[in-house]
Amino acid sequence: MSGECVRYYYEMKLKGVAPDKYVFPKVLWACAQSWNFKVGIQIHKDVVTFGADLSVPVCNSLVDMYSKCGDIESGGRVFREMAERDLSSWNSMISGYLCNGFLESALDLLGCMRLEDFKPDLVTWNMAMDVNCRMGQCDEAWKIFEQIEEPNIISWTTLISGYSRIGKHEVSLGIFRDMVRKGDGFLDLDCISCIIVSCRHSGALICGREIHAYGIKMETEFAFYKSAGPALLTMYARCRKVCDAVNVFSLMDKSDVVTWNAMILGFADLGMEKSALECFKNMQSMGIQNDQTTISTVLPVCDLESGKQIHAYISKSGFSNIIPVCNALIHAYSKCGFIETAYSVFSDMVSRDLVSWNTMIGGFGMHGFGQATIQLLVDMNKSGICPNSVTFTSVLSVCSHSGLVDKGLEVFHRMKTDFGCNPKMEHFSCVVDLLARAGRLEDAVGFIMKMPIEPDKSIWGAVLSASQAQQDINFAMLASEHLVHLEPEYAGHYVTLANMYAMAGRWDDAVRVRKLMEGRGLVKTTGNSWIDGGN
Repeated sequence: MSGECVRYYYEMKLKGVAPDKYVFPKVLWACAQSWNFKVGIQIHKDVVTFGADLSVPVCNSLVDMYSKCGDIESGGRVFREMAERDLSSWNSMISGYLCNGFLESALDLLGCMRLEDFKPDLVTWNMAMDVNCRMGQCDEAWKIFEQIEEPNIISWTTLISGYSRIGKHEVSLGIFRDMVRKGDGFLDLDCISCIIVSCRHSGALICGREIHAYGIKMETEFAFYKSAGPALLTMYARCRKVCDAVNVFSLMDKSDVVTWNAMILGFADLGMEKSALECFKNMQSMGIQNDQTTISTVLPVCDLESGKQIHAYISKSGFSNIIPVCNALIHAYSKCGFIETAYSVFSDMVSRDLVSWNTMIGGFGMHGFGQATIQLLVDMNKSGICPNSVTFTSVLSVCSHSGLVDKGLEVFHRMKTDFGCNPKMEHFSCVVDLLARAGRLEDAVGFIMKMPIEPDKSIWGAVLSASQAQQDINFAMLASEHLVHLEPEYAGHYVTLANMYAMAGRWDDAVRVRKLMEGRGLVKTTGNSWIDGGN
């Protein structure tokens, strides 16, 4: 009851009762909870006026209040000017940096804390884990976790959400199972919501159902669906359980915009574009205020007409400068074939993030604009935003389809040397496709032989496709042999290889491959025609 707390504080002062070091932490906490920055500044003045500025708990509360209200600079000033500090002082300042996104500063302060001979407690360790997880260094967070003698539910949830955030959902589920097996603490709603997200992305429907059952037993229906409902709904949708998703929606709070956002996303995941748009219209008819997530979620399912209508709504509603909304607009116009309009939205953006550049690069690539894509990569680098793995996949792919062989090879070699991005399988696959499409099959195979990782079926599939197009039997046979080795259960590879041997006049090898296929009980699926001859 933050408002009541502050009101009574002022009433106390009007009655002539002077606040002291026991009162200030309470009222500052109320300001922090309600983000009442103006009142917080006035309380700070009172702290100085009434001589409480040397109290460590009061100063800790000031640091916390400024941090939660977004003024980390003032919070840092209070922290630096403290005559003495306790462990809570350090934790409050680290938490402030963490909450405001200053992750490097949080890590630096953790180091300074140790130099000052302050021993971290469980709160400190949990924040240290959180910092590392937010920086994508989840393995470092796990090392910290292993140092904690008695981790609590926050420790486990931080680690689970960290791995989920970087896309390692199977690892998240494994950690969750370890926690349940060890019986370390009662599952709270944050943990339940977090693990359902991993169930959604990894398709772990049975695990998701079990957690659903656990949640409705342990919490009130309203509290459970308020917290975990959105994650649960989208999990069922991703697993194509339409009735279950709609049932969860029926139990959620319809006055909450998050409920509607989840249902729109659920329909989008199911490929039910019309239902997603209908849900959006129903939301508007009920007077539910859209947020940026609503617009960003509904745009990908729009056709050109509805996309233009929502674009007009964005302009009227003040969403024009919100980066995720603009990114969704760029994607929507690119998908509908209006690449010039997409680029106009991109050009008009006041500021852009990595996703903005990747979306525009992907749009140009989708339409085969090779030179424009390369120029956009140059502009992106000049803007100070470093390209990532997705960027390079898009650029290499468009180079391949546009015949920009030399430029594509240059981009690939600069990935690691200039940008510190280690190539993954999809990047190697793009380069092989680039060389193979250009008729440089020998270079493509030479590149494969030097790869630091084992090539997969996409690599040899690109060689086979190009070899067949160029009627190069030798490289086609080589590719087919590797594909048979990589996918021994797929009959089509045996048939292709046998045909290659037959074309090369190697009849004994052709018969051998056919017998090998039959010996393994493999049968090529019969092709079906969509044309009915009729009578």
